[in-house]
Order: sequence, then C-alpha cells, then structure tokens
Amino acid sequence: MKKSWQIFWHVFIWVLIVGFFGYIIHANAKLSTTYMLVLLLYSVIDISLFYVNYLYLIPKFLDKKQYGKYAIAIVVAIVIFGAGKYGLGLFLKPYVLMHGKVEMGFGEFFLSTTVTNIIFLLLSAALKFTVDWFLNERVQRDLENQRLSAELAFLKSQINPHFLFNSLNSIYSLAYQRSATTPDAILKLSEIMRYMLYDCNDNKVDLSKELQYLQNYIDLQKIRFSDKAYIDYKVEGKILNQQIVPLLLIAFIENAFKHGVANNPLTPIRLLIDVDEEHLHFYMQNKKHTNNRDASGGIGLNNVKRRLNLLYPNKYNLDIRDEADTYTVELSLVL
Repeated sequence: MKKSWQIFWHVFIWVLIVGFFGYIIHANAKLSTTYMLVLLLYSVIDISLFYVNYLYLIPKFLDKKQYGKYAIAIVVAIVIFGAGKYGLGLFLKPYVLMHGKVEMGFGEFFLSTTVTNIIFLLLSAALKFTVDWFLNERVQRDLENQRLSAELAFLKSQINPHFLFNSLNSIYSLAYQRSATTPDAILKLSEIMRYMLYDCNDNKVDLSKELQYLQNYIDLQKIRFSDKAYIDYKVEGKILNQQIVPLLLIAFIENAFKHGVANNPLTPIRLLIDVDEEHLHFYMQNKKHTNNRDASGGIGLNNVKRRLNLLYPNKYNLDIRDEADTYTVELSLVL
C-alpha cells in the first residue's frame, strides 16, 4: 500500500474513533463545546504517544532486541506524557482537574492518565506487530514464489534439450541407415520444436494442443521405426476448453519408446487418455526391453514428478508400477 493511502486510513480511523467516543460522551453527559475541545486536545496527545511508540521506540529499540533500553524508553515516555497532560490540566483546571469542588491531585491524575497511556502503547505495539507480521508473510511468500518460478524455469529448460537429444538420436539412426523417411522425421521434429519453443511459454496451454503434440511425437517415433512401432493410443472424452501444464506427459511416452518394446504387434505400447471437464486420467503400459537401458539415467521422470508437486499440489495421483516384464504409469490429474 502506498504511503499516502496508509496516512489516509490512519487519519480516517482515528477520526472515526474520536468522533464516536465524543458523540457518546456528549449525548450522555450533555457536555459543553469546551469540554469537547478538551477531549479532542487530550485525544491528540494520546494519539501522539501512540505514534511515538509505533514509529520510533519499537523500530529503534524493540526491533533491534534492545529490550532493556525499550523498557526505559517506555517509562520515560509515560512520565513525560503524564506530566505534560497534568501541566495542560493546570491551564484547563475547571475542565480537567476539578470534580465538583474537589481538585484532583497530581498523584491521582498521573495514575489515571498512566492507565490511558499504557492502553495506547499496547495498541500501537499490537498494530506494529500485526503489520510487521503481514509484511514478513508477504515477503516470505514473494521469495517463495520467486524460488518456485526459478525452479520451474530451470525444470522447463531441461525438457527441450532432453527431448532434442533423444529425438536427434532417432533421426541420426535414420540418416545412418539412409532412410527415405529422414526428411519427414526432420519436418515432424520441426513442428514439435515449434510448439515447444513458441506455444509453451505460458504456465498452461490448451489440452488439445498438448495432445496434438503427443500425437506428433508418436508419429515421429513411427517414422523412426519405419512404421513398425506399435502403439494403441486412444483419447476418450470431450476436449473442450481444458488446459494443462505443457510438456507434462511426454516424459512417460519417451520412456516407453526408449526402454520398452515398441516393435512387437503382440505387445504394443498401450496409451489411454480419458478426459472430462475437470479431470484427466493418463494410463500407459509397455513391455520392458531388458537390453535397452540408459546407463546415464534420465532426467525426465524426476523432472515431471517435481513439476507435478509444484504445479498440482494435492491435485494429482501418480502410480508407477515397475514390474519384471511391464512398466505401467497411471496419472489422475485435476485440470
């Protein structure tokens, strides 16, 4: 909040408080205008003590954990403001110190005004601690958001090189075999990279575009296998205006082609995506290829798990079953 707005709200609230109590006192006691002016004058003194503590004493001593100096400063402030109120009362004796025909002594007056001073000091301390707590929470939240944004940017930056590395390996294999489908593979890869570079800059993309991206990747793999890649791929449900975090599902499909058996029509890769208005269910199963292991390990699955934790907290369920012959992934997601 801008400083000018802070000042406005402070003034507005004090006017409301003083006006409210002034109205109550005047309505009940039928006090004269002079009494009301005295009430206003002493209210200004109490509010001044409030801000002396709020703006000076707490930041100078208490925030720096100088508790002894702060206690001394509070006592001095109570004495100074109490004595000042009594001195002002001497000039306004009929309205401040006189109760009928009995004049209030310094000790009695100082004791009563000390109670008022302590109340305003406690109010200022409570406001200061509340404001500081909210400010600290906002700072911590902003720092956490910045950290998460930086982590997500880093995770996303890993995807493109990881995907490109695997795809170029596939195209290299085609070129090495002097396959006539190499140009088609390069064209398909260019479409995929265009999506990754230009359509995935937002936090979420249309689900229809993401599914088309998956289809392009599958087509690229079929070219790689000379149309001998067998995958049973189905999308069920209505694709309307749902959105999803981009590049979230590709890691599972990559691993199926990389580590699974894709060229056996008897054991095709099974991929089912079931969608409704608010949920997506992803099911994939492939037969494991025991001779196809990535010695360096992959970053894909760890990446997607971390992104799920960050972007879909408490909104997903991931079940991965790594069995002797098959590898199964089930992901349920609240879109």
